[in-house]
Amino acid sequence: MKKQFIIILLSITGLTRVAIAQAQNTGKQQTVKISGEVITPLELKLSDLQQFPQATVVRKDKDGKDHQYSGVILAAILQKAGVTLGKDLRGKNLTKYVKVEASDGYQVIFALAELDKDFTDRTIILASQVDGAPLAAGDGPFRIIVQDEKKPARCIKQVTAIIIQFAK
Repeated sequence: MKKQFIIILLSITGLTRVAIAQAQNTGKQQTVKISGEVITPLELKLSDLQQFPQATVVRKDKDGKDHQYSGVILAAILQKAGVTLGKDLRGKNLTKYVKVEASDGYQVIFALAELDKDFTDRTIILASQVDGAPLAAGDGPFRIIVQDEKKPARCIKQVTAIIIQFAK
């Protein structure tokens, strides 16, 4: 009986620690980190995104309806971090890619050229709003939205990191 009591007490203590850790993480302002082959690594909060020009992309979601996503063109964020873009995106630099990571471990890849206006007219944004409201907790606070891509697989939710690397 005493052994069962100790096991129950340890279980409650462990659950309490998990609950406290989750509460602390919830109160902490979430960020997205830009790192790798950059001149200036960045760690951006929602308020930092307001310092960039805002863009809107209309995209159908799983519900089949068009939604207006607002945020910052991803290339503008990369440019602020000092990523090679524009006239310098040639030669070896064309082997660079952008890996986007989500809080649940999901990852997607973009060739750096896919994000550069010298190579494409497609708009890819780091969104923080949908239909004029903040993204839902399960989607945000940051989400990549890819304009006109047939499948939404690279419209990654809960973005935590953007890493620029050379292909090997």
